Parts: sequence; C-alpha cells; structure tokens
Amino acid sequence: MSTQARVLPDTSSLAAGDAKEQLRQVLRQHRAAHHRHPEHGHNATCRRLTAHILQAIADMNTVAAYVSVGHEPCTRLLLEQLEESGTGVLLPVLGPHLSRSWGYFRGLADLAERSPGRPPEPSGEVLPATAIADAEAVIIPALAVDRSGRRLGQGGGWYDRVLPLRRRGAPVFAVVHDDELVAGPLPTQAHDAPVDAVITPDEWFLLEGSAFAGGNGSTHSRG
Repeated sequence: MSTQARVLPDTSSLAAGDAKEQLRQVLRQHRAAHHRHPEHGHNATCRRLTAHILQAIADMNTVAAYVSVGHEPCTRLLLEQLEESGTGVLLPVLGPHLSRSWGYFRGLADLAERSPGRPPEPSGEVLPATAIADAEAVIIPALAVDRSGRRLGQGGGWYDRVLPLRRRGAPVFAVVHDDELVAGPLPTQAHDAPVDAVITPDEWFLLEGSAFAGGNGSTHSRG
C-alpha cells in the first residue's frame, strides 16, 4: 500500500455536508501546492498513473472516463493512448437542460469547454445518462478515498446520480494522488456511492481485501 496517506483534520463534530466542505478546501489547497501538472506535456507521474489505469482496464473495449483539469491526476495521456488502441471512451457531457449525459471521445483536439465551469467535452452525439451501461468500467475523479471505498468528490453529485445506471458488475475506479488515500472514515451521506478500486501513480488495487485495508489477498500493482 501507499505509505504517503495523509491524516486529514478531524471533522467528526460537524454535519456530513459541512465536514465534506472543510475537507474539500484542505485537499484542494494541498493539490495546488504539491500536485501541479506541467504546463506542457506530461511528466513521469502522468506516465505511471496512465500505466496503472491501463493495467486495471486491460482488454476492455469501452470504458467511461473523464478529462482531468487543474491539479487533478492526469488522464489526458490515458485518453490519447486509449484512442490509439481503439478503445471506446465515454466522457461526461452537460446535455440539454443541464441533463447528465455522455459523449464519445473523438481526440484531444475535439475537446472544448462548452459550458462555464465544466471540464472540456467532446463534440458529436449527446447520449443519455443510461449510456454508462455501455462501459465495462467507470474511471472517476475524487479528492480523496478511504480504506472502505468512501469517496470525497468535488461536491456536484454528478457521479452519485449516474453510477447506479452502470452495467451490473462494472467496477468503479477512483483516481487520486498517492497521498489522497486516507485512513478515514470520510464523511458520507445517503446518496454517496462507494468505489470498488483505487488507482494512483504508485499503485492500483481492488478495495476488498486490499493491502490498503490491512487485509490479505489484495489485487494491486506497484510502479
């Protein structure tokens, strides 16, 4: 398991929503200070993370992913390599009337910021939220993940609403920086959907029985 997991502030006295907002602020500040992406090109961290994601989704024909922005773990190199391999990639799209929708990745040059505050989105046909059922795995962003698969997202609730629509048995992989694996427990609310696995530049593993959870028989890979 990663030895860099951070200890977050104690928010146990706060309501879950307030605790989440406090932790988001702390984690965003830490990302800005410690996880800056190169202005141009990719570094060794991007390449290690990409390699682990490719291991996790090996032999899959279609996956759902996202376009990294700001200080998020880099997925743009991954998208390039998936396009080269012919893997179908669904990306989030803010559809008509602010609906949660999907679109197929058509190359980095095709991506554009089509709505203020949204990550870049592909052109082409806008697919309904249920299109996630075409994906054999779902790769999602997170600010932190704890040992039980609790995920702290950005606060929009986008994935909490679409993940229940994925196909039966499709794993959900949360992507975080190495030091964003936390002992937890992270605060949760009734609508929060847990993840099945974690991918970092250092390793990837399924959470059930994983080394991170302190159990045996984990499925993980070190770079």
